[in-house]
Order: sequence, then structure tokens, then C-alpha cells
Amino acid sequence: MADSSFHLQILSPDRVFYKDDIEMVEVSTTEGDIGVLKGHIPLTSILEPGILKIRKNGEELRAALHSGFIKILSTKVTILAESCEWPSEIDVNRATASKERAQKRLTGDNKDINTSRAEMSLRRSLIRLEIASKQK
Repeated sequence: MADSSFHLQILSPDRVFYKDDIEMVEVSTTEGDIGVLKGHIPLTSILEPGILKIRKNGEELRAALHSGFIKILSTKVTILAESCEWPSEIDVNRATASKERAQKRLTGDNKDINTSRAEMSLRRSLIRLEIASKQK
């Protein structure tokens, strides 16, 4: 059987989040969700907040990925992430409070709110809560 692994490196402004050989990675792009296997055509894309899935040795790792860029080559994938969090790093109380604040902003009467910013905040908090709930 041929080796089906490729190298994945995920960098955020404050750390190397992940660096290893894997079998598959799934991310959310502005064009939709994509899964990448070894030998994928070269591609560069913008990432949206979503659940990052990494498959290695038949097991799946999940993390919250909050925007960035992906560069895909046939044997290497690099993700430059705004931020990325493992389930164990997520503060559920903080994510819940962020969700509630964003919902109040979006349903309130204030006309001066930045709707796209509030929607993005709500999306990030929902992703965090989903990832944290699957850790248990």
C-alpha cells in the first residue's frame, strides 16, 4: 500500500498550532467545506471560521479554526490561522457569554452596531461551544 500521508503545518500569530504528517484535513473556505488528501491539486484559499478536522492514523482530531488562509501542495498543506483552539483550550463560560452578547447585539434596537462583526462573533462562539461539547 502506498503512503497516503502528507505534511500539515498550522501557524497562528502566537504559536505553531500543529505540525505533523497526516492522512486528511477538512476546513471551511469561503467557497464551502473542503477535504484534502495527499496529491490534491495546488490551491490557495481563504478560510472561514469553522471546525478543523485532522485525520491521522485513523483517528480524528478537531479544533476551532477562526479564519485564515490555506495553501495546498501535493505533499504539504500550510494553514495560516487567525487563531486556532483545541477543545481543552476553550473557556465554555467565556464562549457562552460571547454568544449571548452577540445575540443581544443582533436582536437589539441599536442601529449603530456593526452587524457583520456581531455575526462573526456569534459564529466563532458557536464553533467554540460545539467543539467544547464534543470533548466530553
